[in-house]
Amino acid sequence: MLAVLGLLLLTAAPAGAVEPHKMTAADKADVARVESYLNGLVTLESRFLQASSNGGFAEGTLYLNRPGRMRIQYDPPSPILMVADGRFLIYYDKKLEQVSYLGLDSTPAGILLDDTVSLSDGRVIITGMERGKGTLNISLVRAEDPLSGHLTLTFEEKPLALKKWFVVDAQGLVTTVSLLDPHTGVTLDPDLFRFRDPNFFKNPQ
Repeated sequence: MLAVLGLLLLTAAPAGAVEPHKMTAADKADVARVESYLNGLVTLESRFLQASSNGGFAEGTLYLNRPGRMRIQYDPPSPILMVADGRFLIYYDKKLEQVSYLGLDSTPAGILLDDTVSLSDGRVIITGMERGKGTLNISLVRAEDPLSGHLTLTFEEKPLALKKWFVVDAQGLVTTVSLLDPHTGVTLDPDLFRFRDPNFFKNPQ
């Protein structure tokens, strides 16, 4: 099955010690630019393409409304929907009628959805930085639980913009998500970030 949870949910990372990246002056300047960009990113709507190293493939639409809110809606035939409502990241499999709730602070997604995004205040550990032709990659983990998931963000330079990210699970499976024609500063319907649990309404307490 396609590793849909690899999009922004990881329960374990590859074994081994986490080594912080040795920051240069240029690295620190780039981190400051990324923090400024992410904190200025309030709303975003984008198609996305998700691919995993085991051959899995999916497409869908991503909606982001910082802080705390996100919706990841996969195209059919995938039955998966993920919604961050400000408190939880909710994973819903419509086919299996299964719903899972994870605290935002316990997932890599929380890094992007924090009220204030900071990559230099000790809450995250930057494990690597790499510059390519017109791109900047930053790899990081949460400091309080570094084995909960590795997240690498890829930014396009000039102007700085988030273009893709990838995560690696405990088996070494790599899942990459690429944003296709993202639009920022858009008006989004608040209902996109509300989730009505079908199990609750089916079996009210």
